[in-house]
Amino acid sequence: QVQLVESGGGLVQAGGSLRLSCTASGRTFTKSAMGWFRQAPGKEREFVAVISGNGGTTAYTDSVKGRFTISKNNAKNTAYLQMNSLKPEDTALYFCAGRMGFATLTSANDYAYWGQGTQVTVSS
Repeated sequence: QVQLVESGGGLVQAGGSLRLSCTASGRTFTKSAMGWFRQAPGKEREFVAVISGNGGTTAYTDSVKGRFTISKNNAKNTAYLQMNSLKPEDTALYFCAGRMGFATLTSANDYAYWGQGTQVTVSS
């Protein structure tokens, strides 16, 4: 059984930083893309960032470019999301997701595996 477990969320002031982690078990993602999505109250789940299996390709939604960095450590089967210069509008439940394929896609429908989410709250 594949499991993705997120950690690292919390409460931070605007301008602060957080680092989210996502550790996978039951399957390796060395050849499959992993992504981060978020969902704010009353809003749909949205794409944040994606990274390819070998870490060589990344993509971000426009609102986080230059502030967030996605990375992964295949030896630890873990993906990360470094979030800097956080804004109140970044407040959401953040989900880690894994694909079965290698393409760095941005639609939630293309991801087969999901974590339970970790809450990020940014105060103004």
